[in-house]
Amino acid sequence: MRVLVIVKADKNSEAGIMPSRKILEDMGKFNEELVKAGVMLAAEGLHPSSKGKRVKFSGPKPTVTDGPFTESKELIAGFWLWQVRSMDEAIEWLKRSPFGGGAEIEIRPVFEADDFGAELTPELREQEERLRQQVAAKK
Repeated sequence: MRVLVIVKADKNSEAGIMPSRKILEDMGKFNEELVKAGVMLAAEGLHPSSKGKRVKFSGPKPTVTDGPFTESKELIAGFWLWQVRSMDEAIEWLKRSPFGGGAEIEIRPVFEADDFGAELTPELREQEERLRQQVAAKK
């Protein structure tokens, strides 16, 4: 199963305060473990919401709002995409991460094609697979 591991923003990440060298080194070691184990598919940090935009779709045309956004507990500072056997395995990996100081991390399963049932017709499955192959070829 694939899971998205969501690192929640805090006042420091929203203020644009970069992590210390020690934190970067510890996270680098942890990421190396994830890669060696074949768990990590992707990982990225995000700029603060002050550099972002929100697009709301209601009514005839979308509305764009500039950041920053006020509810930092609802914001994301970064993420990993992991391939694991189970949610329990994802939790065990996360417990080994170098987070502390009240960090809050969320783990959510990623939908797989079979999760959509009959609504994902053979034609739609073929289209999804073709698009995945095109994306992979660009890497």
